[in-house]
Amino acid sequence: MVEDSVADGRRIAELLASEVDGRVDGALDALAVVDADRSAEGTPDGERAYDVERAVEGSWDDARTRHAPDESRGELLARVYLHEDRVRIEFADGQEAAAATASELGLRTRPKATEPPRTLVFVESGAAVKRAVDAVEAATEAAEAGD
Repeated sequence: MVEDSVADGRRIAELLASEVDGRVDGALDALAVVDADRSAEGTPDGERAYDVERAVEGSWDDARTRHAPDESRGELLARVYLHEDRVRIEFADGQEAAAATASELGLRTRPKATEPPRTLVFVESGAAVKRAVDAVEAATEAAEAGD
């Protein structure tokens, strides 16, 4: 069980990656943590730690059998940014579902006015990781449905 006291951005990012990459149930089976920057320390503005890719139908049997990044057959679902005391998930796909689920579960969200637009979800403690995974799962299901 994760304690509320985990408020170190790097540790939160590690917990999130373990949940996303380690679970093979439901929509999470189609996800892989890719292009991890192991040197990321966390900055006030956020430093990219890794991406979460979603397998497209027929692209790979299981996220654990994914090929090297240059042979990628997945699509970007989200980028994860490391701050000193939290993590920011920047959703590229399934944004509305991610925002709705995260808000319902008490996570802070906001749109990012870029082109293309993004949805940000903030994970501010280790205890919030499970709720963030629910938002990732909702985004995955929406992306697979074409929403």
